This record gives sequence, structure tokens and C-alpha cells, in this order.
Amino acid sequence: MQEMLAFGSPRADSGKTSISSCHVMLKELQQLWTDIGENETDKDRMLTELERECLEVYRRKVDEVANCKARLHQSVAAKEAELATLMACLGEMSVNSPIQLEKRSSLKEQLAYITPLVEDLKLKKEERSKQFAEIKVQIDKITLEISGCGHIINSMNSMNLEEQDLSLRKLSEYQTNLRALQKEKSERLKKVLEFVNEVHSLCGVLGLDFGKTVSEVHPSLHGSILEQSTNISDATLEGLEQTILRLKTERKVRLQKLKDVAASLFELWSLMDTTKQEQVTFSGITLIVNSAESDIVEPGALSLDVIQQISGEVERLTTLKASRMKELVLKRRQELEDICSQTHIQPDSSTAADKANAMIDSGLLDPSELLANIETQISKAKEEAFSRKEIMDRIERWLSACEEENWLEDYNRDNNRYSAGRGAHINLKRAERARIMVNKIPVMVDGLISKTLAWEDEKRKLFLYDGVRLVSILEDYKLTRLQKEEEKRRARDQKKLHDMLLTEKEAMYGSKPSPRRNNSLRKTNSFRANGNGSMTPTPRRSSVGSATPELLTPRSYSGRQNGYFKEMRRLSTAPLNFVAIPKEDTISFSSVCGSEPESPPQS
Repeated sequence: MQEMLAFGSPRADSGKTSISSCHVMLKELQQLWTDIGENETDKDRMLTELERECLEVYRRKVDEVANCKARLHQSVAAKEAELATLMACLGEMSVNSPIQLEKRSSLKEQLAYITPLVEDLKLKKEERSKQFAEIKVQIDKITLEISGCGHIINSMNSMNLEEQDLSLRKLSEYQTNLRALQKEKSERLKKVLEFVNEVHSLCGVLGLDFGKTVSEVHPSLHGSILEQSTNISDATLEGLEQTILRLKTERKVRLQKLKDVAASLFELWSLMDTTKQEQVTFSGITLIVNSAESDIVEPGALSLDVIQQISGEVERLTTLKASRMKELVLKRRQELEDICSQTHIQPDSSTAADKANAMIDSGLLDPSELLANIETQISKAKEEAFSRKEIMDRIERWLSACEEENWLEDYNRDNNRYSAGRGAHINLKRAERARIMVNKIPVMVDGLISKTLAWEDEKRKLFLYDGVRLVSILEDYKLTRLQKEEEKRRARDQKKLHDMLLTEKEAMYGSKPSPRRNNSLRKTNSFRANGNGSMTPTPRRSSVGSATPELLTPRSYSGRQNGYFKEMRRLSTAPLNFVAIPKEDTISFSSVCGSEPESPPQS
């Protein structure tokens, strides 16, 4: 019962009166239960109920006080948050903030302490906002000058936005931004002036009206007081850049046109042998044409009047050229033949010199049309020569290798090539290089055939070399080379058999010098001395009916070295008649040694 009394009694910090009253009432209640005759179980049950009712009353009071504390704490927290926001906005947050120093006081004291601080910071924020607004007005004003009227709406919207950072650091940034804008304004003005000066220079070169040109960009660019009236907006800068680009493009077009007209003029001067005195009038054109585009600064150098003046001179000379057309036709025809000769192309026979003279004299063809036809042929010949260049270079390397092969064959026939004569080492080194080059000939020929076939597939026409298809020449060369190799092999086999029979004869009858063999060796050893004293083999002269086939090259087909192949070109439709091959591959003993009187009779 004492424990229940202690649990149900007031707290120790309550007044003594409350404790006494509670004990008196509890004793009175117990006496009444005794008088009534309640048992102990009922007494305990009723005390438990009384205790529960007391706890409910305490709990309701505690909840009420806790809610009051929570509301007060929420108010303090809200003020603290507002204070923190203002301090963060003004950039005055520090470690020794008043919020941290007064954390140990009660909630009501904290609220009473924070409220005036918040009000002071609100006033300070209003003053700082006015400073920001003044700076932003200046920034927006300069920004409008730089950006142009098209950005006014965006600038006004930016002024209505609430600034979240009003710190001194942010204020310094705004001031720095303002100084940067002022610097940019100065640089833009300088850039505008540079653009205007460049436009002035370009207009002078092209002969255009400067005032009208810049006024199309902005009227202020041609004002009397340029520094005060100049518009420096993005649109003005962009317009000046576009104008400069357009003027430079026009300068490039006019320069190219002037070069084209001047080229025609120079060509007419060359064709008609114009004197230097007649060319003096247009002497400045040569300097302009040969100058770089950016170096042309002379006023009116590329004006339309200059170009029209040169065009008029070209028209006058063209009219004068008509009277000398026949001479020009023959001259251009000769130029066409020279180009075709260099590239081994057959020129068009329709504009040959004799035919051209006949047509001009008879009046059947206008000389201008004939000259234009020849010019077209010259252009096509140059284009084909350019497309044939790689193959022609390969042909020259192949022909050079063939010449080295011929020299090497003559050199190998020289029995004294290893002698210690003067200049022998030079021929020996040349022979080494020639052998390396000769070994590459089959690969060179195959590569040349492949390259030629690829050219024919691309151009959809045959590659002709002096009127003969190059692939046919190369195939004939390969076939002839194979036959030549076969002849060499047979000659080696015959020599081996000949040496074997001589060895057998010497074994049977003894050795005997052969005057015929020595004479034959002396005949084949025909060399001539070169400039440095060494002996160089003389070129061979092989007839058409010789035992060894002659290798066919484009030069032999073109008739520069062998007249036989001129006839072969005219009979190209018939199969080539190569050297007849001996029917017997062996030689009898009597054919080799029949001249010896000591030879035994054949069985």
C-alpha cells in the first residue's frame, strides 16, 4: 500500500500541502473501505483504478505542455532558419554567430533574442538590395548597348528576379562584371573602327561607294562624330563581318576574272607577237595578276572599269586575230602534234596541216571553228597525257632496262671483260647494276600490263602507243623473250654436247688446236674504247632473219630502231612471224667434227 501511495503521490518538488492533502484523503478513503467492510482484493483493485485515473490526468497535462514546447521550439527554429537565411544571403555567416552563443538559454529567451536580430538583418538586406539594383541597372544598360534592342525584354526580366546572394563578395563580382562590360564596350568600339577601315580599303580597291556600303549595315557607321554615334551591337559587328566577307569574295571573283581576261590578253599578245610599246598601256595588269590577293591595295585596281577596259582590248585583238587565223591554225596544229609526239599519241588527222590549208583556202570551213576544234583536241591531248603519265614513266623505265639488257649481253660476250685494263672496274660495276635491273624486267612488264589494263577499264578505250596497242606490244615482248630464252637454252645444250664430243675426240686421238674456233672468237670480240679508255661493247646489229629473235619494244614498233616493225604494225592483224625454230635439238658427231681429217668414219 505504501508503494502504491508513493506511485500515486505527487512529485518531490511539489509543495508540502499537496502531499499532506493527498495522504489525508488516502487515509480517509481507506477508513471508509474498512467501515464498509471491503476486503483486501477489492481495496487493491480500487487503488489500481485510482492510480490509473491519476496517470491519465498527468499524461494529458504532459502532452499539453509538450505540444506547447514543440510550438515554441518550432517558432524558435523558424526564426533561426530565417536568421540563417538572411545571414547567408548577406554573407555574414561566421563561427561565433549569436545562434551558437545562446543555445543554452530557454526557448522563450532564445525567441526574444533572435527576433530583433532578424528585423535588423531584414533592414540590412533592403539596403544591400538597393545597391545591387543600382549596379544591375548600369550592367543592363551597357548590356543593351552591346547586345542590341532585341535583348531588352530579357534584360528587364533579369532585373525583376529576386537576388538570393547579397553578400559583399557577390557585390564585388557585380562591380567586376561592370568593369568588364565597360572594357568590352571599349574593345567593341575599337573592333568596329577596324572593320570600318577594312571596309573602306576594300571599297577603294573595288571602286565601290564606301558610305552606301557601311550605311547598309548601320547608319551610325557613317556619321560625322564616329566615336559617339557608332553602334557596337552584335548585329553591327556581325553585319560588318559579313560585309567584309562579301567584299573579299567579290575581290577574289574580280581578281580571278581579271586573271582570266589577262590570260586571254597575254595569249593574244603571244599569238600575234604584240610589241612592247603596245603592251605598255596595260603594264600594270601584270603586276596585279602576279600579286597575292591580300597585297592588292591600290584604289580602283579591281574596279569594273579596269576589267571592262581589258575585256575591250581582248575583243579588239580577237577581231584582229581573225585576219591571221590561218597562221594561228597551223601554229596550234603544230603545238598539238608536239604534245602527241611527246606522249606517243596519234593526233587527229582531220585537222592535219594540209587538210586545214585546203579547207581554209576553199572556204568550206570557218577558220574560227577549225581553231576551236584544234584547241579542243589540244585540251583532250593534255588531259590524256596527264592520265597516261604514270604508264609512260613505267614504259621509260622498262625501255631503259631493255637497253641495259642489250649492253649486258654485249658485255658478257667480251672475253677480256675481266682484264685489268683501264676503266674495266667501271664496266664491272655497271654490269652489276644492269643484272639487278634486268632481273626486274619480267615484274616490270607484268606490272605494266596490269596498269595498262586497269587504265583501259577505267577509260573504256585501248591504250595505244604510236597507234599500236601497248598490251599487244608487251605480250609480243614476253613471247619473244621466252623464245629468246629457249634459244639460249638450246645454245647452251649444244655447247655442252659440243664440248663433250671434243673431250671424247681428244681422249681418242689427242688434242689439236682449231684455227676455225680461234678465228670465230676473234670475230665476235668486237669492242670499242669509250671516253675514259675502257673497252665498251659495240651495239649489235641483228638482222630480221637471225637465229636469235629480237625483243619487241615500243621503240621497235614505232620504227625508231628497227624498220622491220614498221611493216609489222601495218600487218598487225596477221599473226607475227617469229624466227623459225630448228627442227633438231641435237647435232651429230660428223656435223661437229666433220672438218677434221683425222675423224673416223661414221658407222
